[in-house]
Amino acid sequence: MKLTGKLRELASGYGFELTERMLEQFQIYAALLDEWSQRMNLTAIREPDQVEIKHFLDSILLLRALELPQGARLIDVGAGAGFPSVPVKILRPDIRLTLLDSLQKRVGFLTALSGALEQQNTFIHARAERLSHDNRYREQYDLATARAVAALPALCEYCLPFVRIGGCFAALKGGDSAEEIASAGKALSLLGGSVDGVSGFTLPDGSARTIILIKKISQTPTKYPRTAVKITKSPL
Repeated sequence: MKLTGKLRELASGYGFELTERMLEQFQIYAALLDEWSQRMNLTAIREPDQVEIKHFLDSILLLRALELPQGARLIDVGAGAGFPSVPVKILRPDIRLTLLDSLQKRVGFLTALSGALEQQNTFIHARAERLSHDNRYREQYDLATARAVAALPALCEYCLPFVRIGGCFAALKGGDSAEEIASAGKALSLLGGSVDGVSGFTLPDGSARTIILIKKISQTPTKYPRTAVKITKSPL
């Protein structure tokens, strides 16, 4: 896949100045994404202009929603094809990134991708609800991210246990999320989180995006997260 050449202009419209090296990395990313998607289910979005907008631009908008300190520790929960964290690290190579996914094939892609981009990342093949009970990872990160279709209460239960007190969980969602935020009130209270900000964006193709920032204000009780079955059947 060859990108359209419009990514620099698109990004500039949102206040990002992409260097030639960054553009080169995004091209490498697009080519590998296309290659690997031919043999495994990484993404249904394959048109170059849509990859630029709905994957790359959409991901880096995270840097407009919050300020990450130098050398921040970031964990991408259910990293999949690497969105939003790998594009974010292209712009912020100082970030210490952990890519977590439950499928070994996706971890294989992320490992190959990071090598091609010359990124030094950490890769973990595990389920989030199990790994976050490990003290080596529990409450160790400045930021957790998830770009997933799961409801916000479930995402909070999967992600907040990884975040240190004072850190943040960023949920990348679709359009209007007011109702979903309201539904997460009980989960936030139980898990030690509080909504810290909501940023809305409109992509160049008219798609609406919302980034919900949840600050970790107190320790998550050790009984959370529960098993995946309980999270699904009995959301907080």
